[in-house]
Amino acid sequence: MALVRRSNNRVIAGVCGGIADALEWSPGMVRILYVLVSLLSVAFPGILIYIILWIMMPLDPR
Repeated sequence: MALVRRSNNRVIAGVCGGIADALEWSPGMVRILYVLVSLLSVAFPGILIYIILWIMMPLDPR
């Protein structure tokens, strides 16, 4: 499955929902893991990576 942002499974931009779909994981689990990793890395790299993924990942056409 391609890595795309989901328009129906989004909280902010659909990045974590798209990653969850690609990995076939729960979107809630991906969001929790992403927040934990971001906080453990002093938050800035996590926010920057999220913004980059938001720009780079295409929106699902469905």
